[in-house]
Amino acid sequence: MTRTTPPRPIDVEARFPELRAWRREAVRLNPRPGVPGPGDDSMGGPLSWPADETWPVCAGEHEDMGDGLPEEDEPSLVPIVQIRREAAPGVPFPEGRDLLQVLWCPFDHDNGFYCPEPRVYWRTAAEVGEVRPTPSAPAGAPERYVPVPCVLRPEPVADYGLAELEPGLRKELGERHSSSAAEVGTYLDELVRVPGTKLGGWPGWAQGPQWPACAGCGEVMEHLLTVASWEFSPGSERLWTPPEDREEQERDGFPPALDPTGLMLGDVGSIQVFECRSCPGRPSAFSFDCS
Repeated sequence: MTRTTPPRPIDVEARFPELRAWRREAVRLNPRPGVPGPGDDSMGGPLSWPADETWPVCAGEHEDMGDGLPEEDEPSLVPIVQIRREAAPGVPFPEGRDLLQVLWCPFDHDNGFYCPEPRVYWRTAAEVGEVRPTPSAPAGAPERYVPVPCVLRPEPVADYGLAELEPGLRKELGERHSSSAAEVGTYLDELVRVPGTKLGGWPGWAQGPQWPACAGCGEVMEHLLTVASWEFSPGSERLWTPPEDREEQERDGFPPALDPTGLMLGDVGSIQVFECRSCPGRPSAFSFDCS
């Protein structure tokens, strides 16, 4: 079943013309628990990984932040996102590649963020051939770092970079929005920023922008992916719950779309994945923040 984000209750660009220059198209992934196959767009599902290619492991330094340490010296990475180019309109895949795979080590790392470390892989699906079985999560992996297998229902949505604005302008827009807050029923940030797990658009900052620079060329990297704990903030479900989910929400009294993956990154935080589209191999980096 497709998922369709409701139209915003006001015309954002008419009400806040200053945001027009900060509009980007994001692809909201809309994960829902399911049984994806290795060729499907998924979160936490089996990957289309070549049988003749070794499954990646983590040889980094792990840190016990309360969830324990891996039982193996080099634990296997777990699948986070797999998506085909045709399902991600507007996302610039590398030339000749049509499959994006993101995995991470499901343990805290001594990396300055104390969180999982993602890795990015670009493939040509037709070249995969025989598929290697996806291994189970490594022993001792915290459940909150291993997503429930989900199918994806990708959907392009306009995203606005409110956090990137000069503080004075952000304050001015917030004050202007306060007069219509009752009409909209949510904060300005929750109205204009696409929440949850998404490709492209703007990073899902909680503490403010932390754009990394490429170690190779020194240029600021581009946002590729946000992996979020929750798909929206409680209280903003009217804005971000697809109508296809509302019958279940009304029946159960809880938004089923809020926490489909079971992830919990810090205190309802998110991991942002970035890439340099100028350097060969598209080097990647990441940041983490939470409320």
